[in-house]
Amino acid sequence: MGDRPITVLFLCTGNSARSILAEVLLNALGRGRFKAISAGSDPAGKVNPGAQKKLAAEGHATAGLASKSWDNFSGRDAPDVDIVITVCDNAAGESCPVWNGSPVTVHWGIPDPAVETRKQASQVAFDRTYERLTRRIIAMLALPLEDYDTTTRREALQRVHAAAIRSEAGGT
Repeated sequence: MGDRPITVLFLCTGNSARSILAEVLLNALGRGRFKAISAGSDPAGKVNPGAQKKLAAEGHATAGLASKSWDNFSGRDAPDVDIVITVCDNAAGESCPVWNGSPVTVHWGIPDPAVETRKQASQVAFDRTYERLTRRIIAMLALPLEDYDTTTRREALQRVHAAAIRSEAGGT
């Protein structure tokens, strides 16, 4: 990694909500230490309006956000990626392209707010997803990831998710 920021690719099937929220959050909270990007295996072609609304309500810029294919981040001309985080169960189970940089891959499964919103007809699901991602990203930022080898980095990021799940379930 050297002097460059740690590049984190957030993956989801549609790249319209969870991965977009994560990308924006890490870029905002990471303050140059991280460079977050996001993509999907089957991109929706647009950012979910509920995700855009939540980001705007939290003061994040939404101009330029787009649903992108993961093909944009693989291949000879693609950027090196240090960490790949899948945020949906479907993307975690798919055969991913080969990423440049030999990244650590972890899974942070979070329910799809678009599906939950259809059930609830409200913005509550996007609020909950934003909070879940914020909790994980803040915990990730507290880690000295630059100092970790790949195994330690993977284990630490998996612990971040496990601790967040326990907290969300009301455990310790």
